[in-house]
Parts: sequence; C-alpha cells; structure tokens
Amino acid sequence: MPTGANPKREREFKQLEKSFKQEGRYRGREEEVAARIVNKQRAEQGETQSAKPARDAEKAGKAPDRNLPIGGYQHLTVAQIRKKLNGLSAAQLKRLRDYEAVHKKRKGVLDALDKQG
Repeated sequence: MPTGANPKREREFKQLEKSFKQEGRYRGREEEVAARIVNKQRAEQGETQSAKPARDAEKAGKAPDRNLPIGGYQHLTVAQIRKKLNGLSAAQLKRLRDYEAVHKKRKGVLDALDKQG
C-alpha cells in the first residue's frame, strides 16, 4: 500500500491479499491485485491526491457533464441514454459523442450516437 492510506484501507488490503492466497486466486500476484482494488476504491472515494481536484470541481458545480443536453448523463446507463437520444439535434448528438469519446468510451453509447447522427 502506498503511504497515506488510512488504517481501514490497510486492513482491507491485508484481508484481500490473505483471501486471495487462501483461495489460490491470482497466484504470485495477490499483493498486486489487492493493492489495485484498494487503490481504485481510494480514488473513487477521493482519498488520493489525483482524485481530489476532480471531486472538488464537481462539488463546485463544475461537473464535466453539466453542459450536455441530457441531465445527469455521467450517471446514466447505456440503455437509459439510448432512450433519451430521440429528438436531439445533430449538434447535441455531436456534443454527446465527443464527451463520451473522451470520458467513458462506452461502445454501446458510441454506436447508438453514430446511428442517430
């Protein structure tokens, strides 16, 4: 675990590593996989230095999807997005496609946007 991880994350790391060894999963890579899982959780919760500016921007009303024609876009599933594409202009579809290509890169969304546009 990198320095700066809190005791809770250290326990999670050790528990995952122990579990992987007992189950025989990820032979020889137990430590690496456990660290990746815990570090991903830390980033998602804003516990890492690189994650904090993005979380602060969202709290300040500067979410990356705020100017998109579909509200709450980044939290929608592919199926939910497909349902909302009808009735959007070509410019709005292009804006969504550009955003998706840079951010999540979901093949299902990109395909649906290509078919609409």
